[in-house]
Amino acid sequence: MHPSVALLAVPLGLILAITLADVFSPRGVPLGPLLVVAPAITASFAGPVLTGVMGVAAVVALFAIGLTPPNLLGSMYFDSQIISLLVVSMIVTVFRYVQGRRSRELTQVRTVSEAAQCALLRPLPYRIGPLRVASVYLAAQEQSLIGGDLYAAVRTSCGTRLIIGDVMGKGLTAIGDAALLLGAFREAAHRQATLPELVAYLDHSVCWHMAEPTEPPRAGEGFITAAVLDIPDKHPMVQMVTCGHPPPLLLRNWQVTTLRSTCPAPPLGLGELTRPDYHVDTFALEPEDVLLLHTDGVTEARNARGAFYPLDERAAAWAHYKPAALVRHLRADLLAHVGGHLADDAAVIALQQTHSPAPALHHPSLRPEADNHVGAETPAAPQARGNSHAR
Repeated sequence: MHPSVALLAVPLGLILAITLADVFSPRGVPLGPLLVVAPAITASFAGPVLTGVMGVAAVVALFAIGLTPPNLLGSMYFDSQIISLLVVSMIVTVFRYVQGRRSRELTQVRTVSEAAQCALLRPLPYRIGPLRVASVYLAAQEQSLIGGDLYAAVRTSCGTRLIIGDVMGKGLTAIGDAALLLGAFREAAHRQATLPELVAYLDHSVCWHMAEPTEPPRAGEGFITAAVLDIPDKHPMVQMVTCGHPPPLLLRNWQVTTLRSTCPAPPLGLGELTRPDYHVDTFALEPEDVLLLHTDGVTEARNARGAFYPLDERAAAWAHYKPAALVRHLRADLLAHVGGHLADDAAVIALQQTHSPAPALHHPSLRPEADNHVGAETPAAPQARGNSHAR
């Protein structure tokens, strides 16, 4: 049975109870005007049709009260009660119709908004080439699926390219800047041969967008932190260019290693001011390793006491999980840490090689510094509830 149909028993029961109470109560205690509660309650859970029907039922019940001895029907006092009940019932029905129409329009607007946001920040698939992938996006703004954080993945002829970033600022301006960078990345990731060339192209696109004549002067005021990665299919490694973005974490054998860049570049959008040299850092990525990418909305999330979220510690406790389980636990625990609402957008990507690639050439590049080592006896982090979208 539909919930609204079952709930009709409440106003109908009130009509019957008020009618019987008025009939059997001592004269001089009129209870008929209370019948107005029936259409008012119906409007809270049913549409205008049922609200109008309940209003008619209340008026009929008041007529029945007037016909009982002593017959008050036709008296000025009783007729005014009927007219008042009829007018109030009509007003409640009209307002319920208007509210329902606005609710339908709002639903349509939200549906279009959600479709546009999903088209902008496309969900990452569970498999990208040889990579097993999981991701989650938690928007700080109410009724939003996305904000100023961003991520995307593109398959190339020899591997997978990913980007994760964070736009300075919030609101529609941040979403517009994120859309620009995502579009530029998806368009250029196939064409730019090397990571430095790709990042230089992205920086040029962001600088050009910031300097558009239709926008207020923003040179040096707007920027986007980002990490751009290249993961070859046939070599056990990951190449990365960091532009002011938090370093990713490598989870291997219960160890959490922070992959710090030896020469990080400035955020995208500041290239014309600094003329950066985009340095590529190379790290080993063995089968079953999990690479955890994140934005600063995760590490800078505070609890009620002002303590930051301990991502390294939590990741160490879940280092043996597959990407989907890791992201699921991280999302729930992060929301529990902040009490269910983030002050800033947060994005996380976890990926894992699913086969043994061919041996890679020796790279005398950065050796990542292990930040945290946790043995098998490490306690699991607490569970939590959340209400944000995870993929």
